[in-house]
Amino acid sequence: MKNSNPKIWKIAPGKIPPGSISEGAALLAEGGVVVYPTETFYALGAIPFMEVAVDRIFSMKGRDSSKPLPLIASRRESVLIAVSYWSDAAEKLASLFWPGPLTLVLPASPKLSPLLHAGTGKVAVRISSHPVAALLAESAGGLLVSTSANRAGEKPPCHTEEMDSNLLLSADGLIDSGELPGGLPSTIVDASASAPRLIRKGTIGWETIQRAFFEKE
Repeated sequence: MKNSNPKIWKIAPGKIPPGSISEGAALLAEGGVVVYPTETFYALGAIPFMEVAVDRIFSMKGRDSSKPLPLIASRRESVLIAVSYWSDAAEKLASLFWPGPLTLVLPASPKLSPLLHAGTGKVAVRISSHPVAALLAESAGGLLVSTSANRAGEKPPCHTEEMDSNLLLSADGLIDSGELPGGLPSTIVDASASAPRLIRKGTIGWETIQRAFFEKE
């Protein structure tokens, strides 16, 4: 749907104009791609059930199609739409760490395009604690692609000024909330079995996750 420069909404700390969310969600509903803030970096968002939009994100990033795209959800009910199986391990970890920077990998719903999960049959999803990300996901139907807004191999941006200019111009919208904290990305854990398995180190330490998980047994 790209025809012009991206629509930009500036957000002051603690203030989210309603139009930034509703208009951003409207762009997403038309198959658009919107840049939005998360707890750490800016992300590229699209509705995960719209294959054309998902394909655009791969193209914009120059991302290898063998690398899946993660999702954020606005609530637990939305997560259950994205997955075909909700394990006991997922239930425990979600109750301990959501909303927050813990991404769970679970069997993907057949409703999702194989393009999104690169044919792996699994999808990575979390509930974000960032108010803009959570509201945008909710307004877009509950689920949103959430991959860092950078070209493949480049550093994820904490500020819009750090973004690749061609990538930014390829987006349909930008929700600009200034400089983000950066730091480590979300921790990724496979929760499809009885015990969690670490896939990527991140904000929440693996020892913290293991200790909390097994203490709840």
